[in-house]
Amino acid sequence: MRIDIVTLFPEICRAPLSESIMKRAQENRIVDLHIHNLRDWTTDKHHVVDDAPFGGGQGMVMKPEPIFAAVEELKQQTSNAQRPTPNVQLKGSLPLSVGR
Repeated sequence: MRIDIVTLFPEICRAPLSESIMKRAQENRIVDLHIHNLRDWTTDKHHVVDDAPFGGGQGMVMKPEPIFAAVEELKQQTSNAQRPTPNVQLKGSLPLSVGR
């Protein structure tokens, strides 16, 4: 299973995900973990990922452009063969029934 994490703080994510169960899962090649810095997909020289909220007010909001660029690039890196098809039922699993 491939897991991609896009964050502003990749080093903070690496520490807990390289210990205990996640460490063993990565060593046994059960999980293929990739941690990415969102700032790598910015286009300005300062690598800005946040913006002032529309309409004023307190706080900041995330720019959608770097997020969309990151998701699109990571989707292209994963081939169609590696991505499960939503309609394919896993072998040995029971069908879900929807009741009214």
